Amino acid sequence: MKLSARNQLKGTILEIENGAVNAIIKLDIGSGNIISATVSMDAVKSLNLAVGKEAYAVIKSTSVMVGVE
Repeated sequence: MKLSARNQLKGTILEIENGAVNAIIKLDIGSGNIISATVSMDAVKSLNLAVGKEAYAVIKSTSVMVGVE
């Protein structure tokens, strides 16, 4: 499969926090950097996501916002 998104970060799944509808996936992409993503429980099952498994964070966005008080 090819994707148009250019920000594809390979990592290892550190944690999966299951909820009723969604799960929060924590992906270690190296150098102490961890990315969190919210995905559906159906996606967790269909992708066979599990702690220790390699996966990709694929980011497609035109902007990223950062704010402070």
